[in-house]
Amino acid sequence: VGPRPCATPDEADVDVPVGDHMALTLSGRVLPAEDRRVLAAFAAQAAVAVDRRRLRQEADRAKRLAEGNRIRTALLAAVSHDLRTPLAGIKAAVTSLRSDDVAWSEEDEAELLQAIEEGADRLDHLVGNLLDMSRLQTGTVVPIIRETDLDEVIPMALGGVPDGSVELDIPESLPMVDVDRGLLERSVANVVENAVKYAPPGERVLVAASAMADRVEVRVVDRGPGVPDEAKTRIFEPFQRYGDTPRGNGVGLGLAVARGFAEAIGGSLHAEDTPGGGLTMVLALPTASQRRAQQPGPSQAST
Repeated sequence: VGPRPCATPDEADVDVPVGDHMALTLSGRVLPAEDRRVLAAFAAQAAVAVDRRRLRQEADRAKRLAEGNRIRTALLAAVSHDLRTPLAGIKAAVTSLRSDDVAWSEEDEAELLQAIEEGADRLDHLVGNLLDMSRLQTGTVVPIIRETDLDEVIPMALGGVPDGSVELDIPESLPMVDVDRGLLERSVANVVENAVKYAPPGERVLVAASAMADRVEVRVVDRGPGVPDEAKTRIFEPFQRYGDTPRGNGVGLGLAVARGFAEAIGGSLHAEDTPGGGLTMVLALPTASQRRAQQPGPSQAST
C-alpha cells in the first residue's frame, strides 16, 4: 500500500511552504538535502504562479467593479437627462392642455398632443434599449433561429423613423437567412434610427441588401458627418455617443444593442465610410444554406 495523502503538513515527511497559506507536502520517505533544495525551488515557482493568479483575479475584479461603476454613472446620467427630458416635455404639454386660463385652438391642441405622443415614443425607445442592454450583459438573450426572408423583417424595422426618410433596396432574389426575426428587427431598427438622426435634412437613408458568398449583407448608408477611424469601434460601446445629432440625443445604447443582437444570431456589425461622405453600417448575416452546411450530418452526430 502506497503512502496516503497528507491531510495536514504535520502528517507529511517533508513540507515546504508555498506562500503564506499553503504548503507542498510529501510522504513516504525523508528527502536528502539536495532533493529538498529542488523541492524548495519548485515550491518557490509554485508560489509565484499562485501569486500571479491572485493578482489576475484581483485585477479582473477591479475591472468588473470599474465597469459596473461606469455603467451606473451612465445610467444615472441617462435618467437625469435623457429620460427626464421627454418626461418634462410630456408634463409641460399636459399641464398646458389642462390649463383653464388659455383657450387652445384645435391646431394648438393637436400640436401639444403630438408632442406628448413623440415624448412617450422616445421614452419607450430609451427604456427598451436599457432593458435590451441589461439582457445582453446578463446573458439572458436566447435567440430562436429559423429561415427568414429579409423582406419580411426589414420593412417592420422602419416603424420608428419618419415616413420617406428611408429608401429600401431589398432584392427578392436574396437567399434566405438563418436568424431570430425579433432580434434582427431590433438590430436593424436601432441602426436605421441612428442613421436617420445623423442624415442631413431632406437626405434619405439607404437600406440595401446583397448576397456575398456565404452571407447576406445589409448596408445602412447615410450622408451625415461620418465618424473618424479611431472612433469606429468606440461607437459600439455602451453609453458612447459621437458628436451631436440634428434630431436629438439618446443614451448611447442603440448601436451597442444592435451589435449585441447581431452577434447573438451569428452575424456581425461594423462601420465603414460612405464613399463621398457619411457612414455605412454593414450587418452581415449567415445564409440558411451556410448554417446547414456547418451543422453535423447524421453520420457525424455524437452518440
